[in-house]
Amino acid sequence: QVQLVESGGGLVQAGGSLRLSCTASGRISRINYMGWYRQAPGKQRDMVAVMISGGSTNYADSVKGRFTISRDNAKNTVYLQMNTLKPEDTGVYYCSAEVFYGYGLGSFWGQGTQVTVSS
Repeated sequence: QVQLVESGGGLVQAGGSLRLSCTASGRISRINYMGWYRQAPGKQRDMVAVMISGGSTNYADSVKGRFTISRDNAKNTVYLQMNTLKPEDTGVYYCSAEVFYGYGLGSFWGQGTQVTVSS
């Protein structure tokens, strides 16, 4: 199996910054993509930013110019640098990855990390 562990969430004032990290571990052969999703209270889980193995990225319109996704392939780790945070960025941030591992191809989720932006 593959495990994803997130860190870096917390409470920050509007205009501040946070950096999230997510590390994948297990019998990993190759990671197709890693990304971040956000779920606000009472709402569905939405894509925030993803990065595929070739380095291409995709961002939600609401975070373009403020958030940056990056990846350290050697560490199987993806980061999300969040700048100029807004109260509407509040939610649980989940890491997701599509991974070739010991038993084939699978999609995995982390446990989530809370981000709260106060106004």
